[in-house]
Amino acid sequence: MGDLAESSSEVSGRYWHRLEDGQLQCDLCPRACRLLDGQRGLCFVRARRGDEIVLTTYGRSSGFCVDPIEKKPLNHFLPGTPALSFGTAGCNLSCRFCQNWDISKSREFDTLADAASPEEIARAAKAHGCRSVAYTYNDPVIFLEYAVDVAQACRELDLMSVAVTAGYVCDEPRREFFEFMDAANVDLKAFTDDFYRKVCGGRLDPVLETLRYLKHETEVWFEITTLLIPGENDSEAEIHAASCWIAENLGPDVPWHFTAFHPDYRMLDRDRTPVEILRRARKIARSHGIRYVYTGNVRDRAGGSTLCHGCGELLIGRDGYVLTHWSLTADGRCPGCGEPCAGVFDSTPGDWGARRLPVRLRSGR
Repeated sequence: MGDLAESSSEVSGRYWHRLEDGQLQCDLCPRACRLLDGQRGLCFVRARRGDEIVLTTYGRSSGFCVDPIEKKPLNHFLPGTPALSFGTAGCNLSCRFCQNWDISKSREFDTLADAASPEEIARAAKAHGCRSVAYTYNDPVIFLEYAVDVAQACRELDLMSVAVTAGYVCDEPRREFFEFMDAANVDLKAFTDDFYRKVCGGRLDPVLETLRYLKHETEVWFEITTLLIPGENDSEAEIHAASCWIAENLGPDVPWHFTAFHPDYRMLDRDRTPVEILRRARKIARSHGIRYVYTGNVRDRAGGSTLCHGCGELLIGRDGYVLTHWSLTADGRCPGCGEPCAGVFDSTPGDWGARRLPVRLRSGR
């Protein structure tokens, strides 16, 4: 635990309780950090201040950017539309391969150069023609109070909210958080508890609980992403096991993205993931009846496109983040056989493409 410096962006946290020895236990995520006055949890952004635990990064962001919804990645949620994306600092996992480590592992509040109220974020998203706001770059469950307030402001302006999360959260805060989300991408980092413990500093079961909760107790549209790391979580046996679990517990319609690893942070001794590994994983998942399986972080048009599960017709063609083909009917069906395509679709796709537009809301200084 680190020492707590003064912050001007604090709000009371909602999930904690006092222990008999006087420590306060954070109940937001399964880490259950126990804090003395002046200490921070592992996530770095939740801290004890006197007789309560506070969120120290409310209203402060590492930056805002309008980018394609496909980058989250979400392929079946308002394709082609722009999302205003932002994150804060910190994370409640400690993944050695973190691809956003400069943000999620930050211990410097200088990272949080942009400040904005929930209402300002919603207005900025609307002004830039976005259909949604995406809580991303670091895990939004750790800034739950801020994310929920932003999501409520978004609903006032008919904007959707998208969570990009590892799903490492306890039951009660999970229920509050996803009550205000319209879509999510959940990072299933592997399918062994050993990987989660040794590589991520967490456990697998809470993530599986989040996935089951989303499927069976919410209306949130969600997709899954697994970053395949050569020699770590890419064995055929593990992909078969994960595919079987997803098919049995979540059904065939939850899209699954296999994305390529590149050496980063504390895992610089691994090679980039060959596209053949992603294609093999995609083939295995499809063999278990999972209908929508994608490859990512590589150039692979076939692996990025959406096919009808009924007749195999190309419904949505993609080249990276760019839509190259669209043949869904206005009600989201295959024009050939009439089978519905699972997802949340407009009658026509957006045309945002692969553009990335940094946005400055106002100075945080």
